[in-house]
Amino acid sequence: MNYVSHNYYLEKNIAFLTKHGKEMAIIPLFEKNVFCHIKHVMNYDTDQLGTFSRDVQRFDNQLVTARNKARIGMEISELKLGLASEGAFGSDPFTGFIPWNRELIVLIDDEAQTEIIGEAQGPGNHHSINTTDWSEAMAFAKKIGFPDQQIIMRPDHENTGRIIKNINSWHLYEKFFSNTKSYSTTGHVFIETDGRAYANPMRMKMITEAAKDLLKKMQSCCPNCGIPGFAVTKRFRGLPCGNCKGPTKMFYKDLYACQKCGGHREIKCTDQEWAYPLYCDFCNP
Repeated sequence: MNYVSHNYYLEKNIAFLTKHGKEMAIIPLFEKNVFCHIKHVMNYDTDQLGTFSRDVQRFDNQLVTARNKARIGMEISELKLGLASEGAFGSDPFTGFIPWNRELIVLIDDEAQTEIIGEAQGPGNHHSINTTDWSEAMAFAKKIGFPDQQIIMRPDHENTGRIIKNINSWHLYEKFFSNTKSYSTTGHVFIETDGRAYANPMRMKMITEAAKDLLKKMQSCCPNCGIPGFAVTKRFRGLPCGNCKGPTKMFYKDLYACQKCGGHREIKCTDQEWAYPLYCDFCNP
């Protein structure tokens, strides 16, 4: 497939609402690759829509929250195109034991009346400990990559209202640990990784990967109408087994579709004619 355009976003202005440093990774990437102008919108507190530290609960799901951010940025800047991202932490979908980070980045285009979504997911830096011991607290910090990875602290437990953020040096860490322990009713200090983008290097890398996924879709234009966002909407399994010639779990083609005009293409996603028997339920039950 080669329906690529570098001209659609040429010199267009796109609003980008963020307050946690995402602009450092995203603005140069977009301006270099699609030749647009990103307007960084800062005069809105996105923490009102939810925080990783749980002092403000997120009421909408991840995608709706990203859309809301994009819309707010568009309204403030009075632009027709808006960009925003939203992250989430949880457990991995395979074993349920590995901390997992999923990032979405949304581009809303009111000129074309389209929405394009970039996504990336993988292991994330999302850990916590509840301790009374400074040596244990130091070991935890070293394990998570402190001070590049910042820390959040609370007395007693994870839902205590009193919260200390922006802990980004060993001096501050030791000082706040001692202070927090002294006014804790149980002597315990709850410590966790900070999930904000600028405070979590692993998350920032995942945001960059989601942005690259979005860029790829922005540069993929419909062969019928020329509107960006001509992307995979369905994948087909069934690449024939090289041994028994039966269908396997391997993908062999993708369905690309345009959300604007409905144009679509089925396109091979591999040059392989046969799949390894390893992926065949008959040969490798």
